[in-house]
Amino acid sequence: MNKIFPSAAAALQGVVQDGQLMAVGGFGLCGIPEALIDALRDSGKKNLTVISNNAGVDGFGLGKLLETRQIKKMISSYVGENKEFERQYLAGELELEFTPQGTLAEKLRAGGAGIPAFFTRTGVGTLVAEGKELREFDGHTYVMERSLVPEVSLVKAWKADKSGNLVFRLTARNFNPAVAMAGRTTIVEVEEIVETGSLAPDAIHLPGIYVHRIVLNTTPEKRIEKRTITEKAGA
Repeated sequence: MNKIFPSAAAALQGVVQDGQLMAVGGFGLCGIPEALIDALRDSGKKNLTVISNNAGVDGFGLGKLLETRQIKKMISSYVGENKEFERQYLAGELELEFTPQGTLAEKLRAGGAGIPAFFTRTGVGTLVAEGKELREFDGHTYVMERSLVPEVSLVKAWKADKSGNLVFRLTARNFNPAVAMAGRTTIVEVEEIVETGSLAPDAIHLPGIYVHRIVLNTTPEKRIEKRTITEKAGA
């Protein structure tokens, strides 16, 4: 089975549709599938519900899809540095399901593991728990959270072999593996593709069984979200 597609647009073709529940990997701007996001914007698909840690920044990452109004709802844990995200939400133009960051990660991990729901103490007594089932365990109150199973997951990895076994790099490993596991169809953007069997088994972070399509992007921009510089002592 050939999982490698010639372009990001080709990798999305026949998979992405209007109104889908979609997950996008990354943490801020780190580890986002830049080429796949651009191709999704160019596809014109709309009314998307997007699960992601945040929505990037104005004009980059998922911020591009906010500008084109292709996202109707975000399921995320952080508004971040994106002024358009904030503006649309406060104006009632964008639905937002705020989810604690650890809970969001577990909702994706559970979805990928076939676990429909779980209980957590995070959010008990707050707006997060409103309308959800509460249960007592060992003298503590827990809230039930449903797992997330997106129809499509867009993922960024550093390296893949032709079977789809993935290696992530540094912070890009935060949300991407869970996003990849959870998706019914997972499309992965990588910087390098190698022959099957060339990756040491212990070096593989995610097995290829979770990966359906791969696209090569050797020169991602990897923009820094917020550059902070510390002056050298004595300078």
